[in-house]
Amino acid sequence: MIQVNNLSKMFEGSEGIKEVSMAIQKGSIYGLLGSNGAGKTTLLRTIAGILRQDHGSITVEGQSVFENDTIKRKLFFIPDSPYFFSQYTVRQMANFYSTFYPTWSEERFQNLKAVFEIDLNKKIQKLSKGMQRQVIFWIALSSMPEILILDEPFDGLDPVMRKKIRNLLIQDVADRKMTIIVSSHNLREVEDICDSVGILHKGQVLLEKDLDDLKSDIHKIQIAFKDHHEIEMTNDITILYREKRGSVLLLIVRGKEEAIYKHLQTYNPVIFDMLPLTLEEIFIYEMGDVGYAIQNVLV
Repeated sequence: MIQVNNLSKMFEGSEGIKEVSMAIQKGSIYGLLGSNGAGKTTLLRTIAGILRQDHGSITVEGQSVFENDTIKRKLFFIPDSPYFFSQYTVRQMANFYSTFYPTWSEERFQNLKAVFEIDLNKKIQKLSKGMQRQVIFWIALSSMPEILILDEPFDGLDPVMRKKIRNLLIQDVADRKMTIIVSSHNLREVEDICDSVGILHKGQVLLEKDLDDLKSDIHKIQIAFKDHHEIEMTNDITILYREKRGSVLLLIVRGKEEAIYKHLQTYNPVIFDMLPLTLEEIFIYEMGDVGYAIQNVLV
């Protein structure tokens, strides 16, 4: 398990993240979401042991990560802009990583040649951005880490390669109980693979839930009445968004489905539909609820 407790990291007098706490279970895929500047990259780099926190703690298997070679050899971090040594070929870069990771599998590295189809003797810096991204995934998967940390990992990859890599990641989670933390602005991709998500806003955790639980707590409702009604909230129901479309009222509501249904039926609606929300829609309305400026959202 990865345990983050009351974590804070300052930059030039301002906090990148503050009092962040979260728990990530072994063998799960955790999606880290948030607006630009929310602190996602700072949090990932601190979890990876690249940055040292100012306050709080991060432990993997009960051990601190920073300056802990034993733990760092169990995790692999792919940043939004992967770094490669100047003039190194794919083979040379793979050889470098193989000396650091005791779990390196040369057999798997060779087998993955059929997936990535990149010349081993090609200098990485001469490859396109998308192919460089493929190289770092190739190396990461061959390193067989227990924890894989991904910051905007699919940027620059074509749809076919995205699907291939997602399938490989899911396979490693199923076969080896590998743990993945992934931050991405493509929420549809996160939704496809994640078990749980955390939303950061201004350096703090806005919410953290299993994806299934999150979806079961937020609903899109279309409702209409014979007469005008002003719908009021209860202690169990929060209206995140409302919009009048002709005679139909569109609501985004947080609460349990049964409680929402029971409450709204008291208004005797002539039209009542409760529809599922995508993770992207949930993110938009959760962010709107804390004052994040969202204009012209189509639902």
